[in-house]
This record gives sequence, structure tokens and C-alpha cells, in this order.
Amino acid sequence: MINIGVLALQGAVREHVRALEASDVHVIPVKKVEQLEELDGLVFPGGESTTMRRLINKYGFYEPLKEFASKGKPIFGTCAGAILMAKELVGHTEPHIAVMDMKVERNAFGRQRESFETVLKVNGIGNDVPGVFIRAPIIQEVGDGVEVLAEFEGEIVAAQQGPFLACSYHPELTDDNRMHQYFVNIVRKNTVHA
Repeated sequence: MINIGVLALQGAVREHVRALEASDVHVIPVKKVEQLEELDGLVFPGGESTTMRRLINKYGFYEPLKEFASKGKPIFGTCAGAILMAKELVGHTEPHIAVMDMKVERNAFGRQRESFETVLKVNGIGNDVPGVFIRAPIIQEVGDGVEVLAEFEGEIVAAQQGPFLACSYHPELTDDNRMHQYFVNIVRKNTVHA
């Protein structure tokens, strides 16, 4: 049984746990740095990226998360989680965990009242993937090693770079678990090759 953690400092933790459990993996809400050692993969949930970063710093997660990523362990970031993963943030000089070669703009789809749901074509998953966008970021640019998995109205909303997966929307807020299953498959492949 593989172990996948959900960083449980802030955001839609329960929803990610539920979606991952549907893929028959052991899910651990991560509240302590030591828990990272037992994980094969990790999810950065949606939430508020500035608050999440403050809590990451407060509880000593910053360097251990960078180390987790440097070992090539899979990470899946949704919405605010994608912002944490980006190497470049529009309007900010410093990125957060910076594991994916992409440039992200926060709240690019507007404020809370501009939230919306749509159906996306996601490479490797399907043409009918539900996307819930809440104060969602846009992936403005990606580097050479990054595969664009989905776009909405010409804007990148999902991407993968090796074991790292990021999306602008909230797959955990739907009953469709295919994005999580896709991530679980990344983790399984990674665990076999480790």
C-alpha cells in the first residue's frame, strides 16, 4: 500500500483525503514534518497561498518540503498548491517551494464572486473532466520540460513536470476522482522505480 500525504496546514484537506481514498491508497493528513518521511507522494491542497506559506514557515516545513521534492517524490498542487509549486510568481520576487518550471499569476480568474465550474479536456484523463475555479491562478508560461495537460479559453490550467502535477482548479470539490487517480498512478510508477 502506498502512502500519500495531504499537507494539512490549511485548505480543502478532507476533500483531498476522500478523493485519494477512492483510489485505494493510504492517506495521511500531514501536520508534522516527521510525517514526510513515510510518504510516497504529497498533495498541496487549495486554500490561500500566502497563509499556507506563513504556516509552512511557522511549523518548519519549508526546507523539508524542498528536500522531499529534490528526491523526486511526486507532489500534486491544486489552486493555491499550484502557486506553491511555481518557480515564478507574477508580481512577487520570491517563489514558494519552487519545484515546477512555470510562471503563475494568482487570482487571475478574478475574485470569489467570479468563481465558476466548467468541463475540461485533460490530456491522459478525458474530455469531460469537471473543473471548479475559485479565485484560481493561471499558469502563464511553462518551461521546456513541462507538459501542458489542460487549457481553458487559451490559458494553461493544468501541467505536469516529471513527478510534479499542478492544476488551477479544485478537482477535490467534485465527485470525479480521475485527477487524483492520475496522480496516484504517477506515485505508483515513481515508487516502482525508486
